[in-house]
Amino acid sequence: MGETKVVFKISDKLLQKLYDSAEEKCRLNVKSFAGRDVLIEGGGYNKVWIETQPMGGAMYGKRNLEVALNNQKIFMDNQRSDGRLPGSIECADGKLIPQFDKFQGFCFPGPALDVYYMTGKDPAYLDKLYDVLKKYDEYLWKVRDSDNDGCLESWCKYDTGEDNAVRYADAPDYWESDTAPTGFQVVPMASMDFMSYSYAARDCMAEIAQIKGDTELFSRHRQEADELKKRIRDILWDEEKGAFFDRDNKHEQMNTLVHNNLRMMYWKSMFPADAKRFVKEHLLNEKEFWTKMPLPSVSVSDPLYRNDNVNNWSGQAQALTYQRAITALENYGYYDLIPKLGRKLFEAIGEDCIFVQQYDPFTMKPSLQGVDGNQDAYGPAMLAVLEYISRMYGAVILRDRIIWSSVKEYTGYYEQHLNGHVYKIEHIKEKAYAFIDDREICCFDRGVRLETDLEGKELYRYNGL
Repeated sequence: MGETKVVFKISDKLLQKLYDSAEEKCRLNVKSFAGRDVLIEGGGYNKVWIETQPMGGAMYGKRNLEVALNNQKIFMDNQRSDGRLPGSIECADGKLIPQFDKFQGFCFPGPALDVYYMTGKDPAYLDKLYDVLKKYDEYLWKVRDSDNDGCLESWCKYDTGEDNAVRYADAPDYWESDTAPTGFQVVPMASMDFMSYSYAARDCMAEIAQIKGDTELFSRHRQEADELKKRIRDILWDEEKGAFFDRDNKHEQMNTLVHNNLRMMYWKSMFPADAKRFVKEHLLNEKEFWTKMPLPSVSVSDPLYRNDNVNNWSGQAQALTYQRAITALENYGYYDLIPKLGRKLFEAIGEDCIFVQQYDPFTMKPSLQGVDGNQDAYGPAMLAVLEYISRMYGAVILRDRIIWSSVKEYTGYYEQHLNGHVYKIEHIKEKAYAFIDDREICCFDRGVRLETDLEGKELYRYNGL
C-alpha cells in the first residue's frame, strides 16, 4: 500500500525548521505500551490521556496509521464493564494500568471515527466504536447527574482537565467514586464539558448509524443529540452575556468566562448562532481571548485569571487549546481564523523550536518550566504546528474529503502519502496546483481553502484564507 508520510518543503526558513523539528520530536513520543505502539502526550507526560491522545493519534495518522489506530483502541479495549472509559492509561513493567480516577476530557468520538475512514473502514471497528459510545453515554446519565436536574456534572478538577483551575475552588484533583462528592464549595458542578461529552457521543452514534444505513437508529440518535443541544442551551447559556457558563452545586451561575466555550465548538454542542456571538463578542475580543498570544484559558479580564506559568488552566494560552481550535473553528466555518492562530503559534515557538505546554498571552513567551523540569517535545504543541501547516499549505484527507489549502505566503509544496496514493499541492507565485497521483485535478488562486471528494471533484470553496 506504500509508505504513510508527509513531505513538506517551504521557502520560509523558520516554518521549515519548525516543521522538521516537530516531526522529528513527535517520533520520540511513540512508545511501546504492552507491545502496542502508541503516541504519548510527551513533555513530561508519559501516559496516554483521553483528553489528548485519541485526537493526537488521529492527527499523527498522517504519518503512522498503526499508531493512529492504537491510540483509539487502547481506550476502547480498556472500557470498564459499566461503560466508563479510563481518563488515562499508564504502562509500568510492560503492563497497562487503566486509571479511572478522573474523566480528564473526551476528545475521542470524532478522532475515532476519523481513524475508521483512515484505516480502511473496518466494519468490526465501527461496530465496536458504536458499542463503546453507547455504553459510555449510558454511564454518564446513570452516574453524573447526581441531583437529577438534567445536567451532567464535573466532580473534580481533572474531570475536565483543568489542572489547578481557580474556578474549581476547593474541589479535589481526583475523584474515583461513583458517588458524588459533598462538602465542597463548587462541585458537583453542572458542566458544559460533561454535557458536551454526551452530545459528542450521541452525534457520533448518529453518524455511525447513517454510515451503516440504519435510518431508524440514525433518526433516534440524531433526535437525542439535538434535544440535548437544546437542553445545554436552556441550562447553561446566558443570553445577555453571549456565552455558556457552568453552574455550581447551588445551581448558581459561575460567572468566570472560560475558553471551554471553544471546547463546545470542538464537540459541536453549540448552536451556530451562539457560536457566532461567542466568537464575535469574546473570542476576538482583545481584552478577553484575542490577546497578543490568543486563547488564554480564562478571559484575561476575568477576576479569576491567573498568569501562572506552570500547568495552570486559569490563564496562559495552552498548546492543547491551539490543537483543538482547528476542529472547533472548522466545525463552524471560521476558516480564516485558523491561519491567524497558526502564525501566532509559529511566532511564539520561534527559532528555538522548544515545544511547551503554555504561552504567556501578553508577551507570547513560552513557559519553559514544565511539571518535570524544563519542558520540550510536548505533543499537543508539535501536533498543533503540523496541523496548522496542513491547513495553511497542505492536502488533508478528512474522511471522504480532501481539504486543499493555500495561504498567500511563501512557495513550496506539501505531499500526503496515504493508502497507496499521493496527494500533492504546489504553491507557486499566485497560484496553487493540486494533484492526485501525479494527475493535476485543478489550479486555483492562493488564499483559498478548497474541498473536493477523493477523486478531486470540487465540493466547496472558501475564499479568504
